[in-house]
Amino acid sequence: MFGYVTQELLLGFWTTLQIFALTLLFSLPLGLVICFGSMSRVTPLRWFCKTLVWIIRGTPLMLQIIVIFYGPGLAATWAQGLSEQNALTSWIASWEVMDRFTSIIVAFSINYACYFSEIYRGGIQSIPRGQYEAGQVLGMTRGQIFFHVVLMQVIKRITAPMSNEFITLVKDTSLARTIAVYEIIWAGQQFITMHGLLWPLFYTGAFYLIFCGALTLAFGALEKKLNYYKV
Repeated sequence: MFGYVTQELLLGFWTTLQIFALTLLFSLPLGLVICFGSMSRVTPLRWFCKTLVWIIRGTPLMLQIIVIFYGPGLAATWAQGLSEQNALTSWIASWEVMDRFTSIIVAFSINYACYFSEIYRGGIQSIPRGQYEAGQVLGMTRGQIFFHVVLMQVIKRITAPMSNEFITLVKDTSLARTIAVYEIIWAGQQFITMHGLLWPLFYTGAFYLIFCGALTLAFGALEKKLNYYKV
């Protein structure tokens, strides 16, 4: 029985790993884009990014998952029910509803991109202005100053808060079961309903602990390597 439980949990954990990896793949660069947008001198762009971050950070991730998964279908139903058809309603009605896994990745990527953007912004703005001015005196361009002077210091400063977000993401993947995505918690819970066994649900905690422990060790090693850039 233990082997069968482990096999089922590994299947669920594979989905958890996919959600984790794909979320980081999309949210890390997207967060940087939102960060630059929120610091932009273009007022409409700056306010759009700040408003997006405010909405995403101010609402539960579970709600965002539900809206992204069910929203397009409900909008299509609404559009089809309108008596007067136009280009907009026809486009909404033809919208193909995303599958469950894609909806999870979209929701997680947008959510974490907004959190990452604030971490990026805090790291960039924490660098003393004098370093930018010194680079300009030396004839460096803004790009050269950022990549050769500022970047590694920013990475050093954001490592700790980023590690917290990474570990939070590991645990947040359990929210995928909100729209019936088979992840590790779902895999453990099915043994309660099907076999009356509680211990497999607690067994899932071992997977989370090992995963989070590995991330903690990895970020600890990264922080030691970046001590050279301490300012």
